[in-house]
Amino acid sequence: MFSLEELFCSVDDFCESFEPRWKQQLLGFGLQRRNRPRGLRLSEIRTILIGFHQSCYRNFKTYYQEKVQTEWADVFPGLVSYQRFIEWVPGTLVPMCAYLRSCFGKCSGISFMDSTSLKVWHNRRIKQHKVFEDLAARGKPSVDWFFGFKLHLVVNDRGELLNILLTPGNTDDRTPVPQLLQQLFGKVFADKGYVSQKLAKQLLKTAGIQLITKLKRNMKQRLMPLADRLLLRKRAIIETIIDQLKNISQIEHSRHRSPVNCFVNILGGLIAYCHQPKKPSIAINHNILLPA
Repeated sequence: MFSLEELFCSVDDFCESFEPRWKQQLLGFGLQRRNRPRGLRLSEIRTILIGFHQSCYRNFKTYYQEKVQTEWADVFPGLVSYQRFIEWVPGTLVPMCAYLRSCFGKCSGISFMDSTSLKVWHNRRIKQHKVFEDLAARGKPSVDWFFGFKLHLVVNDRGELLNILLTPGNTDDRTPVPQLLQQLFGKVFADKGYVSQKLAKQLLKTAGIQLITKLKRNMKQRLMPLADRLLLRKRAIIETIIDQLKNISQIEHSRHRSPVNCFVNILGGLIAYCHQPKKPSIAINHNILLPA
């Protein structure tokens, strides 16, 4: 059940420690501009943005006008017009990135990795597209061509996010893996798109991570421990998480008018998932599956 008070307390506590350091860093780089007082604090703006992804609304404008300005007017006394609020959204990008990092779970030694496409424009209108002209790219996963980005993510057996990366749509799934698995350990299970003997050896040598994937049809079969084979069948957990990110947290739509607002939307959906009280998970006895 969505709790606005719980969400705000978590965001506000983070902002109290993050904002002073962030402003000091901006001053050090000479990037601090005139800071005019606003009707809403940064924590309130972010709470409203994340709350959208925990609501049943599919349109942010409708959510803001019907839910926020009507039902939450007493909770946020400094509310402004929808247009003014949208003008404040880009300023939340860096704080949202930092807050998402604080929401990541802990590596248990058993992780699952996958990627998914995030369309930012309909295929029929690609030639007319200008918003993401120098950022997004055409890609082709196992289903169909798309224009947008790829979201690479790795999760643990409790369904918690461990790390995410956003790349152009034409990026090979294996390219960002070393960066994606930084500071992780143990075994990582993935699909056939990550098959690479060179990558597996690199991860094992540099990070001690064992990459376990399914074999392609034209590959020679190899012996695999029963525990690894069973866990490889549980890889559907990350596909369930991706489905929830797209259909519940709404990290994907093709009506963006600004790249920054698009990234804030994705971050808001990821954070909303992290606050989800019940996540997809699998029961694992780590004492049996992991070596001492």
